[in-house]
Amino acid sequence: MSLLEFARGPAIHASLIILVAGIFLRLLGVLVLTRGADLSRPRDAFGNFKGYRTVFSRAWPSSEFTTTTIYQTVMAYVFHISTLLVVVAIVPHIEFITSLTGLSWPGLPNFIGVALGTIALASLIALILRRLSNPAVYNSTLGDYVTWIIVALPLLTGLMAFAHVGLRYETMLALHILSAALLFAYMPFSKLMHAFWFIFSRAQSGLAYAHKGVRI
Repeated sequence: MSLLEFARGPAIHASLIILVAGIFLRLLGVLVLTRGADLSRPRDAFGNFKGYRTVFSRAWPSSEFTTTTIYQTVMAYVFHISTLLVVVAIVPHIEFITSLTGLSWPGLPNFIGVALGTIALASLIALILRRLSNPAVYNSTLGDYVTWIIVALPLLTGLMAFAHVGLRYETMLALHILSAALLFAYMPFSKLMHAFWFIFSRAQSGLAYAHKGVRI
């Protein structure tokens, strides 16, 4: 079995099993946590509804913090949106998703995919440099940098494979798939779980604030 065959077969499929099982178990662990009785009603009659509304209403920082957080916020949105489009809107990725689910949709032209991948990688580097230049503010750990490297590798190897830069194309493609497999397997056990946690954490914060009469 060649490296590419291994990457396309056992490696990527095993990582997807770990991804799905890991996310399911971690979400289940949160949902089955015992909670005490709610002894106080929200001051707002619609507190529960507004609590879950904070999942979206707090997607942008309050005006009091905009000036100090604008760089981080904009770069984070650029990175997340461009990365999401790279994952779901590039033809090879769509074909892979189709092979797993049977679902299909039109893909973006190659030059747009390359531009999005470049933007995603550049914005990630910009975020890392920001943290490196302000260590006292962000207090990043070794695990944070390891996570960013694991996130950056699929973007970097994908761009290199498309441009035929570095090793021969088949090897770079295999490395790209293996780096994606590493990311999938790593995700449920790292801070990358915020892709799912943010829904529950924001809703929980909104519900707590509703009990205190906070405008949400």
